Amino acid sequence: MNEPAPLSEYLVLSRGQWDRDAAREDIQAAIDRFYAWHDRLVAEGRMRAGQRLAREGKLVSRQAITDGPFTEAREIVGGYWTILARSLDEAAAIAAENPCLAYGLAFEVRPIEPVRASAYALTNETPR
Repeated sequence: MNEPAPLSEYLVLSRGQWDRDAAREDIQAAIDRFYAWHDRLVAEGRMRAGQRLAREGKLVSRQAITDGPFTEAREIVGGYWTILARSLDEAAAIAAENPCLAYGLAFEVRPIEPVRASAYALTNETPR
């Protein structure tokens, strides 16, 4: 008998902005549905609470510390949370249930790498 895969963590980044032509009441209703959905999944142990990100920030690089925001409007990251799922597909399916999708937001779902970084391993930061 096959045992189910263990749960892994997937970071979800909330991207974008609300549709300009959507009524504020409709957006607020989607936000209210989001929090009910979110709280239910947290209570079920399928999600870990995240938070909204403030508008201001700083970019720290070897050249300088620069005031933000840093991305084009369509790429704005507004918040994050963590989904606990058995696969990336399952995590994406959970994120696809988010009521805010209907009003312009998008969600990037990324596996959280459980191992430490190494200059010898192929990662997001490794030059190719």
